[in-house]
Amino acid sequence: MQTIQLDLPGAHLRHDVRNEAGGRPQVQAVPNPVTTDTQVRARQLTKRFGDNTILDQLDLDIRPGEFVALLGRSGSGKTTLLRALAGLDRITSGTLDVPQARAAVFQEPRLMPWKRAWRNVTLGLNIDQPRERANQALGEVGLAHRENAWPATLSGGEAQRVALARALVREPKLLLLDEPFAALDALTRIRMHQLILALWREHRPSVLLVTHDVDEAVLLADRVLVLEKGRIVSDIAITQPRPRSAERPEFQRVRAQLLQLLGVEIEAAPEPVAPVSTPVHTPFNFSNFSI
Repeated sequence: MQTIQLDLPGAHLRHDVRNEAGGRPQVQAVPNPVTTDTQVRARQLTKRFGDNTILDQLDLDIRPGEFVALLGRSGSGKTTLLRALAGLDRITSGTLDVPQARAAVFQEPRLMPWKRAWRNVTLGLNIDQPRERANQALGEVGLAHRENAWPATLSGGEAQRVALARALVREPKLLLLDEPFAALDALTRIRMHQLILALWREHRPSVLLVTHDVDEAVLLADRVLVLEKGRIVSDIAITQPRPRSAERPEFQRVRAQLLQLLGVEIEAAPEPVAPVSTPVHTPFNFSNFSI
């Protein structure tokens, strides 16, 4: 008897393909078995689109409050995994246990252009005092003064911070980030890195960051996973204390290891050569000589 467990908010469906009597499949809801030791638990997770297997019997654990980065080449299944964790795509087979309180931030802010910033933050929520809650979240991302702004008047960094506030107001136990900084300029990305770490320390959700940027992954995460052909092929713990510097030797070692796993060959830095002191012979210039 094959069992398929499908993701639903706060519970799961177990689909018995054929019951013991050989009748129709039976579907029953079962409690979410996520424990205090794991916020996310995936076992034998498989996702297919037609004949293409995107996620191939993948196993994954994320602990409460843990910051995990996911690297992989294009087409390796990173966004498919994130969408499954977010409940946007159903899995084909396997088990997937996630908390009900979760939120996602994508590469594009995805703001409604006809709603002001604070209304975008509370979009889809039925809560008391929505404007106060929105303003509080906007204040956490440094945009309290832009609560009434239309999305068209926001810069790229401001729009992404509104999207982040929209995720925070939901008080997620699992925050999913799908390359949210990819479209930002270098200086804005640095500020967003600092902001996301500050918010993570304050609220302590579990975080899964999908990124193509190796440096970003090592700077932010507690663990870095490498996805290849739908499976996690490497799980590296980042033990360096924060704040981290890309100039430190241990950072460069982890960076080189991850780049190699991603198929990027790094040339070894040449050994420094001590200068050889040789006598300098300066020809005598009679034109500058005087008595």
